[in-house]
Order: sequence, then structure tokens, then C-alpha cells
Amino acid sequence: MRWVRGVAALPPALLLACWCSTAQAYRPFDGTDAAVAETGELEIEFGALEYLREAAERALFAPNLRINYGFVPGWEAVLEGEVAHGFTPGIPGTSVVGNGAFLKGVLREGSLQEKPGPSVATEFGVLLPGVNDEHGAGASLAGILSQRWDWATVHFNTQVALTREQHADYFLDMIIEGPHDWTVRPVAEIFYERDIGLFRTRSALVGAIWQVRDNIAVDFAVRGARVNDHTAGEIRTGVTFAFGVTKGPDLLSRLFLHGTADK
Repeated sequence: MRWVRGVAALPPALLLACWCSTAQAYRPFDGTDAAVAETGELEIEFGALEYLREAAERALFAPNLRINYGFVPGWEAVLEGEVAHGFTPGIPGTSVVGNGAFLKGVLREGSLQEKPGPSVATEFGVLLPGVNDEHGAGASLAGILSQRWDWATVHFNTQVALTREQHADYFLDMIIEGPHDWTVRPVAEIFYERDIGLFRTRSALVGAIWQVRDNIAVDFAVRGARVNDHTAGEIRTGVTFAFGVTKGPDLLSRLFLHGTADK
């Protein structure tokens, strides 16, 4: 979810501090899906370029990085953050924002795991302080439900959070994807977010995901939003790739065996 602070009375610096994901586990969306990385697999979600315009403010997010590691069956550990570059006077030139550490787990295996019925997952964790911005900490808890059919896949997200500014926040989201076996599938997303007492966001996104290989996907999307009485627009591009990693004990064993064989 993105922390948008489009309130005219607030300092412009809040634009960068608050338009940053806390649970963007599935590019190019603000919501996520009810799936996790395979055990021993490292998944990298790399946002090469994201350009944001909100009222008179401009900002560039490059890079945007999320790392998912499947440490046990059905669970992954997540680290994320992004580098923001402000182009408007009063906004910090460069800062590291949207930092977070999370755990995501599948509570019910379903269609995303090639089993009958919906897939259900949860994601929870802490919102970490940034660098040159976002000087607080918070927490979030999300529930995710996904259902895949031959003709489409739909994901529903609900999330509650305590923001870095210590405000209550809730987020409702729906993602719709085209047929999963298409090489290039169209995607769309709508969400509603409310930071109690500060802002209200209504957002819509359209784009496409190009499945280059089973473990490589390229995405492109454009997004429009209404933040209180302001309009906002965003362009997103990125790539997601995954690969297996050698586990520590296996690596140590191989080094030991190789060392003894050389003697």
C-alpha cells in the first residue's frame, strides 16, 4: 500500500514520505497475491523507474526494490525500500523511503498453488524509518484472498496499519489479471485507502505483465488517483525474477569436501 499525503495544507515534503509501498509484493500493484516464494528461492522485485506527479509536485523513484526469500514451506521473509528523488523545492533531493520488513504466509493453499478453491494468505511486519525522510516506525497486517480461473485471476486485499506518523490507516484493494497462460496478460487494479484524519485515496491502475520465462516477468502500468481534492498520476516499470539459492549448511559442506579433496 502507498502512503499518499496529498493534503494542500501539509508541507510538500510529505509527498515523498508518504507515497511509498508497505506491502507491494506483486509488481506493478499496490496490493499483492496469496502466494509466496518457494522454499530456498530468492525473488527480486526491481522497480527500475517510477515517475509520480501529484498536483504541482514531481518525484522519481529509482530504484524500487523488494526481496522475498522462501525460508520454510508456505512462508517468506520480505525486505523492501526505494530511493526517492524530489524535483520540487522543499522536497528532499534524495531519500530512502518505504522501508519495511515483513513475513508473508499462505494460510490456505488453493488455485494459486494448483489446488481447488481460493488461496488465502497473510502478511504482517514493521514499517521502518527512512533516510532523510520518514523518521518514524509503524506496523501493518494484511489479509489476501486469490482465485484463479482459466479466463482470469482475481486478488482481494485488506490491510490495517499504524503509520510512521502514528495514524490509523486501512486499505481495500482488488487486482484483476488476464489469463495466466498468456505470455502478455493485461492487468488492472483499484484500491481505496484512508489514513484516519489525514487523507483519502481512490486509485485505478491499468497495465500489462510480460512473462518472459517462468522465473522472469516484466511489467508496465499507468495509474491515476484522487487524493482528497488533488489528482495524481504515476508511471511504473519494472522486472521480477527468481532463482534458487544455496543454503548455508550445503555451502559449508561443499567447501569442506572440496577443501579435504584438495589435500
